[in-house]
Amino acid sequence: MKNLKTSYMGIEIDNPIILGASNLVTKPDNLKRAEDQGAAAIVYKSLFEEQIQLETLQLDDKLTEFNDIHAEMLTLHPQIDHAGAQEHLLNLRKAKESISIPVIASLNAVNVQTWVEYAKLINQTGVDGIELNFYPNIWDLDRDSADIENEQVMIVKEIKKNITIPLSVKLSPDYTNALNLIKKLDGEGVDAFVLFNSFFQPDIDIKSEKHIKKYNFSNPGDYKKSLRFAGLLYQNIRAEVCSSHGIFTGADIIKLILSGASSVQVVSTIYKNGISHISSMKQEIEDWMDEKNYDSLEDFKGKLSKNSLTKNPFVYKRAQYVDLLLNAEDIFGNH
Repeated sequence: MKNLKTSYMGIEIDNPIILGASNLVTKPDNLKRAEDQGAAAIVYKSLFEEQIQLETLQLDDKLTEFNDIHAEMLTLHPQIDHAGAQEHLLNLRKAKESISIPVIASLNAVNVQTWVEYAKLINQTGVDGIELNFYPNIWDLDRDSADIENEQVMIVKEIKKNITIPLSVKLSPDYTNALNLIKKLDGEGVDAFVLFNSFFQPDIDIKSEKHIKKYNFSNPGDYKKSLRFAGLLYQNIRAEVCSSHGIFTGADIIKLILSGASSVQVVSTIYKNGISHISSMKQEIEDWMDEKNYDSLEDFKGKLSKNSLTKNPFVYKRAQYVDLLLNAEDIFGNH
């Protein structure tokens, strides 16, 4: 049997396949099935501050809608406060207790104070680490990009002071220079980077002329930007790289390990192919390693990263794009 052991956030895991944050992991049966099928770790569904804010407002509206309906009556309901993050924290504890593989919490807050507050509460649940889901919804034309990045660096710095478990950061690819931000966050002690977020994007139904809600699954091949960044970052930062977005097969995972990733997170392929697909991807990796005579992931991790390339060091640079244009006939043939 091949040695697929690797690490995420400095945590040793049995193989590189991590089930990413989604509604799938909120069902206890799915957690156990994922473990049985070979998932190395679970990232629990994100705690969203915006959801708590919305639910708090909805509860307040419900409790006060009939206030002052009668001259001698101030309210029909007792004073009840929203539980805030307590339900989510309870579910995190239950998830951690139900399986033996690492459970990682995911956090997506809005305000600096709540990023730190929720991280401290999560730290007390017994989970193995926290993944900060940096997903800024950019809509303000007047906010400077440096201000956004500096705030995120500050958030990481403050959270690191207040927790004792490993910390990873999941980023968008849409920064002007994501490599520079990653370098700054790496300097603050981030243990791993998850590259990249899968974004919700609005859509419009032209018949009804209304916005429509649609879950945005990634597509096969969407991992290429993550592959490029893993190749550029390998051995250039202290933190590990966990690739995400558009990873559907064992072959995809092999490519990302070759580029320098330590692990991957999968979601869309599990929705489309079922939880048992984790076992299939794992077997595909082992079969390829047999064919190539590799005994462990470390034998080929980063083999095709930027630092490891000697014959073609420009593959991760713009020069490769220019080369493709100049030699298009060789690639596409004469048509």
